[in-house]
Order: sequence, then structure tokens, then C-alpha cells
Amino acid sequence: MLPEVLAERPRERLLSWGADRISDGDLLAVLLGTGVRGRSAPMVALDLLRATGGLLPLSRAAPRELAQVVGIGEARAARIHAAFHLGRRALEQHTAREPVLRHAEDAYQRLRPRLTGLAQEVCIVLALDARNAVISELEIARGRVNGVEVHPREVFRPLIQAAASGAVIAHNHPSGNAEPSNADLELTHRLRAAGHMMGIPILDHIIISDYGYRSLADYLGSDF
Repeated sequence: MLPEVLAERPRERLLSWGADRISDGDLLAVLLGTGVRGRSAPMVALDLLRATGGLLPLSRAAPRELAQVVGIGEARAARIHAAFHLGRRALEQHTAREPVLRHAEDAYQRLRPRLTGLAQEVCIVLALDARNAVISELEIARGRVNGVEVHPREVFRPLIQAAASGAVIAHNHPSGNAEPSNADLELTHRLRAAGHMMGIPILDHIIISDYGYRSLADYLGSDF
């Protein structure tokens, strides 16, 4: 059974569970902040979604239209309109600026500042869209000087959340030798098989050292 505070307050649910795991109505209620007499913020949020026809029409509605819904008014209408426009601008900037990975060298240049000079192995996943543009860059595991334990579920959970079309995996070798170990090759085959099953292909696994890098897609060739 949910604690009462979480069952009643969208803000607490967002902070405890994350924005991805709460409803459109809850997100809108957080944005509204408070309700009006006789109607809580979640109730007003649902009224607004019903009045506009859902999230997509709501995102396109003019502030004057939103302000007509009971419990919204001009100030809240402006706040909602501004929130959607911030989201659109972020998406536009992402589309325009996120780098497209065309070669292993591109991934190496991106991750070299993050993965060189470390005393332990760290594994990073780059989530890619259909154009091979980077959607997100996440550390998924941190290990010892000579190894890091990576489980497929830790790799694919953020990829699924990001709606990735593909991914590149990278980790460092603090020893300075970028040649793959047997464990690296085994991990690569496991992740490739899992990606094939889930429809999120692993396009490369890159090993980075202080002196260079090794692309396992190039290393394995047709066997990758």
C-alpha cells in the first residue's frame, strides 16, 4: 500500500519515482502547484486535459484558450504555455546540436576527456537516435583497475527509457593497453545478442586508454 503522502501528492510521486513514471495528469498538477476551492490540483489538471482533448492538443493551445478552463486563469495558462515552449526549444536545440557518430573516432573524441586518466575501469553507454545522434551519455558501471562488471540490464534500461535506436558502449583500460581482453570480447557478444533481441543494436564497443583506443567493431570485423 502506498504511503498516504505519495498517494495524494503528485510532486512527492515525481520526486520519489521520477517524471517518467507518473501520469500526464500528475505532471500537469505539479506544474499547476495548487488547486482551487473544491478542486485539487490533480482534479484541475484532469479537467484541463479533458477540455483540450489530451496532451498534444494541450501543448498547441493558446494561453487565452487555456485560461477559460475553470481553475486555470491567465497566470497558470501562461505558465503552461511557457513550459511547452521550453520543451520545444530544448528539442530543437537537441536536434540541431547533438553530434552524430559516424565513426569510432567520433565516440573516442567525445569520451576521451571523461575516460582517460582514471584509476579504475568505467563503462559508459551512448544512446543514439535513428540518425546516430547522441541522445544521452550515461555511466553504467564503475569497477577496479583491471575490470568492471557490466550486466546487460544496466545497459539496456536507460536505452529503453531514452527510446534509443542504437547504442555505443565504451570503457577505459587504466593500464594504457587498449587491446581487448577475453572478458571484453565475451561482454561484447553478450550485449550484441541482447541488443538484437530487444531491437536496440550495439553498434560498437570502444576501449579507451591514455594512449589511444580500440574499436571492437573494427577488431572483430564480420564477426561483430
